[in-house]
Amino acid sequence: MTAARSTTAAHTTRPGSPASGARLAPAPTATAAPPLADTPLAISARGLTKSYGDKVVLDGIDLRIPEGSVFALLGPNGAGKTTTVEILSTLISADSGEARVAGHDLARDIDAVRGSIGVTGQFAAVDNLLTARENLLLMSDLRHLDRREGRRRAAELLRRFELTEAARKPVATFSGGMRRKLDLAMTLVGAPRIIFLDEPTTGLDPRSRRTMWEIIRSLVADEGVTIFLTTQYLEEADQLADRIAVLDHGKLVAEGTAEELKRLVPGSHIRVRFADETRLDAAAALFTTGTRDSEALTLHVPGDGGIPTLRAVLDVLDNASITAETLTVHTPDLDDVFLTLTGHGGAGSDVRTAAAA
Repeated sequence: MTAARSTTAAHTTRPGSPASGARLAPAPTATAAPPLADTPLAISARGLTKSYGDKVVLDGIDLRIPEGSVFALLGPNGAGKTTTVEILSTLISADSGEARVAGHDLARDIDAVRGSIGVTGQFAAVDNLLTARENLLLMSDLRHLDRREGRRRAAELLRRFELTEAARKPVATFSGGMRRKLDLAMTLVGAPRIIFLDEPTTGLDPRSRRTMWEIIRSLVADEGVTIFLTTQYLEEADQLADRIAVLDHGKLVAEGTAEELKRLVPGSHIRVRFADETRLDAAAALFTTGTRDSEALTLHVPGDGGIPTLRAVLDVLDNASITAETLTVHTPDLDDVFLTLTGHGGAGSDVRTAAAA
């Protein structure tokens, strides 16, 4: 689980403050904005549905994913993440709806779609009996590359993924991180423009996970590849994704940047610390919506952490001649977003309704 992000700044007195005694209400609920309409899209989908008997897996989802970006799809087990990947990568067909992948119609141009994408599933699809180099050469044959190009591409990918020294070792001897890197390298043999990564770092240790993140970032930054990522590691989505969608029971319940989604969840506050209890008492009398921690000499004032709100807090303190030691902004993290949006009943229902509005 990731820790809430914070920003700290020392307080300096500023003249010309407005009157004190203002109430600072919690930030209003934010609705995530869609991608810009004129951005070229790598993937677009409208009304995708999928059922198995009486079980509805996808219930009419819409997607607009810009080229050269990382899109993360979050959701609890059984939410429909893998089914979404399987449909968009042509492994299964949707019951209804339409989609375009790399500019090709998903229903009519399956071969063109397959020629433009690469897929890395939840489990490494490598042959344990072959070496790393042999696995890559096998994939180059399947991609119909000529022998010279296949060898060149294999050598290039082994270098890129730091597998050159292990190139002639059987994959059965590889660690989990090495196997995952080889799996992604095999996906890249055909130089796809769109890559589907279905929980790519599951089971990896923190060092291997961060190595994989660096590889993913370089694919987007250096080659303009589009990444469609599903993950249950919320820090992973926060670190990598340009846009994030939350899927629950087959429906998209929210979509936006990480910061937009965090603003959907109440709980943002400004933490103000004072040098002594006298100043804390005086500040608490001014901010009647705040909660105090006498032991830590801090006051928590509800607010969105935006510049106008921060300025208002400082102005109220300045007007009363109260000096604060530090001021820190605390916002909900993606863990809070995930638990709230995929919860059932209570505040979670209200937030999901607001996000869908």
